[in-house]
Amino acid sequence: MGMAKSHDEIWSEWQEAVNMTPAALGKWLDSEESKSVGDTQSGAASSGKTGGGESTGHKSGHRILEIKNKKKADLDEDDWSHMAKVVGYVHRHLKQRPKGDIAETNWAYSLKNWGHDPAKD
Repeated sequence: MGMAKSHDEIWSEWQEAVNMTPAALGKWLDSEESKSVGDTQSGAASSGKTGGGESTGHKSGHRILEIKNKKKADLDEDDWSHMAKVVGYVHRHLKQRPKGDIAETNWAYSLKNWGHDPAKD
């Protein structure tokens, strides 16, 4: 399996995949739309909050913000592996783009939770 990407490769793919600024992402994560998508453990919450179940994407968004606020030299292995995960998610998800206007879709909302605004593509 020795095909792990170098940090430089992950970094350049990350810069493309995460096209939202920290300010835009932070604002998005506070929105109802952001909290409405994704898989929470409870699954039955209209508020999206019961049982403290924050969705994977929403958690990831907060993690992305932490990483964005660090310098490249300060990133640790956990950061790098999350960045690789984000890149993989965004690439996979972009291939599933629905037809038509994507502005109000869960597809777009999920991507934005992972730091990618498809309206900017």
